[in-house]
Amino acid sequence: MSKPHFPFTAVCGQAQFKLALILTAINPAIGGVVISGPRGSAKSTLARGMADLLPDHLQAEGDDLVAAEFVTLPLGASEEMLLGTLDLEQVLNDKKIQFSPGLLSKAHGGVLYVDEVNLLPDNLVDLLLDVSTSGINRVERDGISHSHRSEFLLVGTMNPDEGELRPQLHDRFGFSVNLSNQYAPLERVEIVKRREQFDRNPEAFIAEYAVQQTELVGQILAAREKLQAVTCSDELRLDIAERCAQAQVDGLRADIVWYRAALTHAALNQQAAVTKLNIDAVEELVLAHRRKVSPEQIPPQQPPSPPQQDQQGFKRPDDSHRQQSGEGEWGAMKPQQQKTAEKTAIELPDLMTHNHEKQGIKQTSELSSRPDWFKTLMSSLPNWPPKALQFKKQGKSSDRLHLVLLDTSASTLQAQGFAYAKAAVLQISENAYLNREQIALFGFGNTEVKNLLSRIRAPKELRSWLDQLGAGGGTPMREAFVEARTYLQQLRKQQPELDVAIYVLSDGRSSSSLNGIDLGGDLIWIDTELSQVKRGKGRRFANELNATYLSLSGA
Repeated sequence: MSKPHFPFTAVCGQAQFKLALILTAINPAIGGVVISGPRGSAKSTLARGMADLLPDHLQAEGDDLVAAEFVTLPLGASEEMLLGTLDLEQVLNDKKIQFSPGLLSKAHGGVLYVDEVNLLPDNLVDLLLDVSTSGINRVERDGISHSHRSEFLLVGTMNPDEGELRPQLHDRFGFSVNLSNQYAPLERVEIVKRREQFDRNPEAFIAEYAVQQTELVGQILAAREKLQAVTCSDELRLDIAERCAQAQVDGLRADIVWYRAALTHAALNQQAAVTKLNIDAVEELVLAHRRKVSPEQIPPQQPPSPPQQDQQGFKRPDDSHRQQSGEGEWGAMKPQQQKTAEKTAIELPDLMTHNHEKQGIKQTSELSSRPDWFKTLMSSLPNWPPKALQFKKQGKSSDRLHLVLLDTSASTLQAQGFAYAKAAVLQISENAYLNREQIALFGFGNTEVKNLLSRIRAPKELRSWLDQLGAGGGTPMREAFVEARTYLQQLRKQQPELDVAIYVLSDGRSSSSLNGIDLGGDLIWIDTELSQVKRGKGRRFANELNATYLSLSGA
């Protein structure tokens, strides 16, 4: 017997999360929901409860009704487990090519739940989102050419303290919801009471909410039928477009999702046409992870908004603006700006290949082999068993991240050092872009460490963004290295073979000690000290870290 689940309608609070789930259950084309929140915020309880509310559906073949399932995608899942692959047992027994369905087939008509989606490899997240939007899973691999319907409610949850989801992937989820596990005292009491009642007698508790559950199922079914008939005026379409433009979102995905969400919200309320109230009701679900802030809206003491980084509702552990003890010759102060210099005195293109040569790694992807089961089995027929395995070459992952730690303290302003440091960042970024590699940027200065740019392809507007970046205050260097170490540890959980090059751009004017901090990658120290009288601390730090030393002055 299956274990009873806590009823969806019995969960206290979390109204936005409930609305997001209901709307996506009505219209899977919205593209799934990503939930950011700490433990104890009812993420899995609501997602599992929604599966119990989804109507039964027809099998791909035949007329039998199948109950909606709650399918969990484990972190260690492979593409074969997700998409489906060659049924080896069928080939071995009957010598026939047969497709073995994966989790996407099992999830059809139900909920596909991905806990800690931020730790799932990016290629699997891409596949999930593609199928979630199209409703069709197409498999072309291992001699298999197969497609099947796969319509499901995709729910991805993440604890921001355990790593981030790349902004590009985060944007591809239709809705985003930020949860809190902080409740008012009376609400906490009610939550505990309901949980006690459920644990004491699950059947009686579920029966108490049976009417509400049935009513919600009826609303979902009625909304699905109504959805195709709902209309939206050009005036309201223009309203959506104008708001998306004001929010400075990338592309048109927000416009499309917002339009679909407004239609679905109207269908849920059995309206014939979309109204402004429907548009308002879903705005935050659509824009929370896509909205940007223009430089004019940024307070003077804050750094500029990074390209392609969300500003509302997606707090990362790395950009929590932790306050550090000020050190060096300056305390907290208003940042000053220096326009990015045109170029530096160092040749960064040579630097980009240095780490590969240092480790003896070829620039081209190293090829490895794995068994090609299809060719092995098919080549052996009609003889049996196969005499030898056949292999196919598989390109080793060449994912590479360029992590830049940029000193944004006041001392770097001397002799235009900060301007040239930003030019060096731009050169690193441009080379990363040409090599289809990624860059991330931490800033440390003004007594705090901030994740300014989170693991993206180098954006074309980076120069103008760097122009807006200011420097000031003290130099919390050790704290920056600790933040970077935590950040890289989280990434390596997700991609153990990730290749990382780390660049520190600093004048070294810090009293910090970096003993005992190993970032686990090749380290390049770029000395930004350009003053006439040099203290030479950058070179000493580089020696302490066994890092490659370069100087913007060429010395």
